[in-house]
Amino acid sequence: MNENLNRKDLELAIQKTRDSFDTDKPVIPFIEGDGIGIDIWPASQRVFDAAVEKAYSNERKIEWQEVLAGQKAFDNTSEWLPEKTIEMFDEFGIGIKGPLTTPVGGGIRSINVAIRQKLDLYACLRPLRWFEGVETPTKNPGNVDIALFRENTEDVYSGKELEMNSDDVVKLNKFLKEEFNWEIRSDSGIGIKPISKTASERLIRSALNYAVENNKKNLAIVHKGNIMKFTEGAFRAWGYELVKNEFSDVAVSWDDCNGDAGDKILVQDVIADAFLQQILIKPQEFDVIATTNLNGDYASDALAAQIGGIGISPGGNINYENGKSVFEATHGTAPKHAGQDKANPGSLILSGEMMFRYMGWNEASDLIIKAMEKSISEGNVTYDLARGRKDATTLSSSNFAASLVENIESF
Repeated sequence: MNENLNRKDLELAIQKTRDSFDTDKPVIPFIEGDGIGIDIWPASQRVFDAAVEKAYSNERKIEWQEVLAGQKAFDNTSEWLPEKTIEMFDEFGIGIKGPLTTPVGGGIRSINVAIRQKLDLYACLRPLRWFEGVETPTKNPGNVDIALFRENTEDVYSGKELEMNSDDVVKLNKFLKEEFNWEIRSDSGIGIKPISKTASERLIRSALNYAVENNKKNLAIVHKGNIMKFTEGAFRAWGYELVKNEFSDVAVSWDDCNGDAGDKILVQDVIADAFLQQILIKPQEFDVIATTNLNGDYASDALAAQIGGIGISPGGNINYENGKSVFEATHGTAPKHAGQDKANPGSLILSGEMMFRYMGWNEASDLIIKAMEKSISEGNVTYDLARGRKDATTLSSSNFAASLVENIESF
């Protein structure tokens, strides 16, 4: 399949993916996860199954199939990421995972990154919103309702770097001096930051398509093109070209309308450092974000802090062109809390909600959101969300899941 589909073909590909999940018993591979994965996965699966049962009675059911990655995989197979796991995600086109440890020393730099790159999951989607009742450091967390699209395969995630004093870095430094007259200190590590037109266009196209499908009013291209003109500056330029060439019927750039988009989606660009300031001051002015990898890493965690933390911030890694996807908890493994039945499963549960919506199982997704809203607003939460709330009842991981299931069954 050719990458970088045009808008029409992308829309057809997305519909084909949804149609493929219009079945009564799909198989969904899952990775339990390291550390607190042992606590949050069983809790999350219980909520998922309850939502599907309530929404569809006996007409639909998930067939969960465990695959291995991380410490559990290494202990059982001596591999951190067995090829069988990638094959299962590829075969069934979807998956969900708990947090995974990063191996110390040689081998895989990051198991999470390896999964994304092996499956070419080019879009990291992070929908960020506040749930009433969650304590946050900001005055108006309800102003945050942003879908952030982060390019997932290039930029610093390409992992193209050389160690200080290595033979390869000496060789590269010599080449750069001779061919470009670039002076780089001899005691430097050197990394390469590739940003391609292909990867940029397919990421921004997917973000624009999301904005159209979800009736969003604006999209911001976030970049550092004032300094990195031929990488991040090009990302910006390619985005504007895409608006004109493929989305002119539904979207318009700021410069072409002087900020008055009428009934079209307003597309503008924001320098990354200014953007981090603006989402603190006026987050309500942003609906959808399309950005490069490193900028998206910073921005998604900054926005998560504004709504109460990554404990209730979901994430999905998606290739909208071929339909492959892996949804995931966005936090770490927290090994010191593992096995204590206390960790918040909210991020993984909400990532499952994203997964169901991606599949077109909106009824199950809506039930999970309603259940989460009810439990949090009533103060039935895990210890992290109970901090600062006098009305909170602190629940274990399993009892928080039980609260959500009770809500789902009551609707």
